[in-house]
Amino acid sequence: MEYTNFGKTGMMVSRLGLGCMRFPSSESEAIEMVRYAIDNGINYLDTAYIYKDSEIITGKALKEGYRNKTVLATKSPIWNVGRHEDFEKYLDEELKRLGTDYIDIYLLHNLNYGNWEKIKKFDGLTFLDKTVDKGKIRHKGFSIHNTLRAFKEIVGTFDWEMAQIQLNILGESQQVGVEGLKYTADKGLPVVIMEPLRGGYLLNNVPPEVIDLIHKYPERRSFVEWCFRWLYNMPEVSVILSGTSTLNQLKDNLRIFDHAVPNVMSAEDLKLIDTIRGMFEAKNSIGCTGCQYCMPCPRKVSIPTVFKLYNNYQLVKPHPIDKVVYQNNVIPSGLGADQCVSCGVCEKKCPQGLKISELLKAVHEEFMGKVVS
Repeated sequence: MEYTNFGKTGMMVSRLGLGCMRFPSSESEAIEMVRYAIDNGINYLDTAYIYKDSEIITGKALKEGYRNKTVLATKSPIWNVGRHEDFEKYLDEELKRLGTDYIDIYLLHNLNYGNWEKIKKFDGLTFLDKTVDKGKIRHKGFSIHNTLRAFKEIVGTFDWEMAQIQLNILGESQQVGVEGLKYTADKGLPVVIMEPLRGGYLLNNVPPEVIDLIHKYPERRSFVEWCFRWLYNMPEVSVILSGTSTLNQLKDNLRIFDHAVPNVMSAEDLKLIDTIRGMFEAKNSIGCTGCQYCMPCPRKVSIPTVFKLYNNYQLVKPHPIDKVVYQNNVIPSGLGADQCVSCGVCEKKCPQGLKISELLKAVHEEFMGKVVS
């Protein structure tokens, strides 16, 4: 297992982290899996209040000396907070669930538009500082599914010690994207990657031509391995979380992350990833190239963003995160398709000849279905 210095925290963390969201249904198997991960070099564990039974099971797994071998991260359920005091109330509950006196890294969970407004309203940042002083948490961080603009605002607002973002081979420019990753690293913050396989949905939607391309490539690796390799190749990435649900998945991930060092991919390897990405994107439902010719919209609709979210959603259905981002961030920010008045200005500029107004309406109708957060 390779380890990296986790920014100004001074901790050394494994480049592969165990995501504790998708435990096997058997508690004993889940405990065995957590301990196997730790015994084989993983020291970064990521859980959350909202992950069903995860904190309780993780706490049981960390008994018998395993707690001292781990960097334990969990997250505040911001949506449950109705006053400042609630932040610490839920933290205390999490400490009890996990059977520990302190959390190594405490994250404000999913700083979408509404959660970030609640943090500001109920002074959640002061809460973090107070609980560090009390010794209940050691380091302060946040996770996010949001736009790059919102992400940069949040990064610059507080003395964070880490950030957790979604990134995968299809998400180079989605949400925070690679630009946000590099921006964060330039600020000296370590970055933890979640959803490297979009919760496994990427594996269920691989075009046959991608599999054929990988099989013919001189360097023989699985699609999963290329997904992880593209991420750990980037020196700005500190930890990559993988939420395994079986011991065999964990063992395969440990194999993939043996000698997972940055800058291991050749120029040809990177071209392979670009080709794979292009093969996925060729199946886009909307032929938007992201050229930005349609912008600015008189009604401030972020047309390329809306279409990009929709195309990504179609590629890995039924994974809901793009719908969630649209509902929880794009709409509240006033950038959604609901602002479109069919003025036609964008359609006159679109080199692809897209009927943008009609497409925006169709995307909005589909995306405003039930949110799974």
